[in-house]
Amino acid sequence: MNRRNTRRDYYEKLNVLVACGAGIATSTVVMKKVEDLFAENNIDANLIQIKIAEAASKQDDADMLISTTVLPTEYKIPAIKAMGFLTGLGVDKLQDEILTKAREIQAQ
Repeated sequence: MNRRNTRRDYYEKLNVLVACGAGIATSTVVMKKVEDLFAENNIDANLIQIKIAEAASKQDDADMLISTTVLPTEYKIPAIKAMGFLTGLGVDKLQDEILTKAREIQAQ
């Protein structure tokens, strides 16, 4: 089901893929940061931790991809590189990008 093409119920949760190379270490760190960011901004979301290699096959059931690794391809859903959460560089800009995209998706 590609939900991006249907009108979204305002209260429907976003499905967000959080990816790293192995789907274990860095994605766990980023998941916590995104979870906190969404909670602080009243955005209801399901966060799904994956390996980046799984992203293409899981994108049809997701609204957004947040990745700590190089994106190996283009996706049908918005994809955001989140290395800033690990390096500490550009965190404010990264948070703004994630929140802006999440709100755009919610408004659809």
